[in-house]
Amino acid sequence: MRILEWTSAGLNRVSVEHVMRTTLAATASLAIAELFRLPEPSWSAISTMVVTQSTLGAAWTISGERFAGTALGATAGALLATYAGSGLPVFAAGIFALGMVCALLHLDRTAYRFAGITLIIVVIAASGPAWKIAMHRFFEVSLGIVIGLIMTAVWPERSARAQ
Repeated sequence: MRILEWTSAGLNRVSVEHVMRTTLAATASLAIAELFRLPEPSWSAISTMVVTQSTLGAAWTISGERFAGTALGATAGALLATYAGSGLPVFAAGIFALGMVCALLHLDRTAYRFAGITLIIVVIAASGPAWKIAMHRFFEVSLGIVIGLIMTAVWPERSARAQ
């Protein structure tokens, strides 16, 4: 396929490099999570996908918010599930409290969103001890963040103008 045909099909060098970069990062993240026998390795690959969709500067920002939110959500979820159970009122109180904590810590809505997602996984969707699920979630997401940041630093995103 010639370059002219690629361009008319919506493909260009920047797009293809982006796909290759993202595929390599997500695959490496999943492989490493599986190597360490993490119970939900897909969370590592998902986190890597989120991080590698940005430039390095934007990746640092989203990574910090995702890391903070995941840590808050894992901690809150483990505490709530261990000491208060996992019903609807506990869930609602947890989501509300996380929002207030994020606001008090001056974290943006991205951190709150990731905190809430983690709380849901630990309190509502967990099929085991809450602290164990929370730790696994935190490690899986953190691994994905690290792999995504490494890939973004080693193989930076190029703009369409850089062709």
